[in-house]
Amino acid sequence: MKLFIKKPIQQLMAATVETEKSLKRTLGVGSLIALGIGAIIGSGIFVRTAAAAGEHAGPAVTISFLIAAAGCALAGLCYAEFASMIPIAGSAYTYSYATMGEFIAWIIGWDLVLEYALGAATVSIGWAQYFNEFLHSFFNVHIPYQWAHSFFETSNTTTGMYAAEVGTRGIVNLPAILIIFLLTLLLIRGMAESAIVNNVIVIVKVAIVLLIIGLGWHYINPAFHTPYMIPANAGTVKVSTGVINYADTFNHGWLGVLRGASVVFFAFIGFDAVSTAAQEAKNPQKDMPKGILISLVICTALYILFSHVLTGLVSYKDFLIQAKEASVSYAIRTAMPGYEWLASLVTVSILAGFSSVILVMLMGQTRVFYTMSIDGLIPKIFSKLHPKYRTPYKSQWLFFGFVSIFAGFIPDRIVGDMVSIGTLFAFVLVCAGIFILRRTDPNIVRPFQTPLYMIVCPLGALICLCMIASEGWENWARLIVWLLIGFVIYFGYSVKRSHVRHGKVEPAVDPINPKFME
Repeated sequence: MKLFIKKPIQQLMAATVETEKSLKRTLGVGSLIALGIGAIIGSGIFVRTAAAAGEHAGPAVTISFLIAAAGCALAGLCYAEFASMIPIAGSAYTYSYATMGEFIAWIIGWDLVLEYALGAATVSIGWAQYFNEFLHSFFNVHIPYQWAHSFFETSNTTTGMYAAEVGTRGIVNLPAILIIFLLTLLLIRGMAESAIVNNVIVIVKVAIVLLIIGLGWHYINPAFHTPYMIPANAGTVKVSTGVINYADTFNHGWLGVLRGASVVFFAFIGFDAVSTAAQEAKNPQKDMPKGILISLVICTALYILFSHVLTGLVSYKDFLIQAKEASVSYAIRTAMPGYEWLASLVTVSILAGFSSVILVMLMGQTRVFYTMSIDGLIPKIFSKLHPKYRTPYKSQWLFFGFVSIFAGFIPDRIVGDMVSIGTLFAFVLVCAGIFILRRTDPNIVRPFQTPLYMIVCPLGALICLCMIASEGWENWARLIVWLLIGFVIYFGYSVKRSHVRHGKVEPAVDPINPKFME
């Protein structure tokens, strides 16, 4: 069935010339770095940090970030080489098509839905939580519990911003759906406008993160950092979704730190979203590696410093008991007297920061499906561009509906874990792709080369596989079910319509007069 037929590099490169029927090139290196930071710093630093510390790693969540960053750095070098060599939309899907064949490319393209679409859903749930915090802090009102939580969550408190009768069950998370709708409208309007909004948001939220680190450092209580890793006899904590037992294998010690790495790994997925914008970059060969690697380095440093301060302000158990909905604000109000204004400012900044993450995730998802549609593997509606804005507007609306289902009706912990395992799987294949292409096509032009690829590629794949291994069986089951659904679509639809499989060549491009020649 020619499952592993490859898309020729020359055919991929033919799609890099901008035409009136292609995505519009508007992004410089500054905007690409801002896209990376905009996607990375958001839910990870403000929500997943507390989740990993509270459930698995304790104060040693800083080590979890180092482990996750190591895997991302190695994968990031591979992404940078691919993005400079094949600067078109599609990210890991496109890279896999050129190196490992169509079937693997389909798996990775389908898998990227877990990363981008469900990533947007996860962050929108966090956005909704902080939006309620904002309403409670500034206007002393709140959205009723039923309309800000999924059906699978129940209230366990009668006080605070989610005051409700204990046992009250959620219905739908309306604020999460609202922010997805608003950002969908912005993305349809155009990437240049979206990038401007993102740049402003990035400046604001990085400034706030630095402010928290600088001011909070003086209030660190060393007692909260002792012991640094959660001991096996730390007991249990009751939460809204059940009971956290620290005696469990991946809830204490080094294995807890490793599990924490797989949780906070979600915080790093933004850097590879930069690669999905390659076809909208002005000078992708030079600027894409800079956008990917610089944004990753900046955010790693901020994550480690921020998590050290946050876990030093309050006990890691407090993140589960008191601060699930707004851990950073809670920590500031509890441990930093006189800085209540900062907690309020943080809430506003977090709302803006989450918005930029959702923006980049939604953008990345539609660009991957844009390329898959161009290749004939999914319906043409996903590559239909707006006649004025040259954005995949129909795809954007379809993913608005899809993401809204997960954001409105599924708890953030479940969605976030699916994102992490899906992303790790994608990174493994990207690392393998560079290794394979270096061996099979060593003479291809590479504006950026992964250093010591014989070490970097296997080591990057190995670290990501270790983090995958620490995922619970529930996440493995969800990944397997998701892939099985993808196989049904591939063998039922894609193999019959694949352009590469059936010898259909994409419209040629005249390099002198870059118009598509029908």
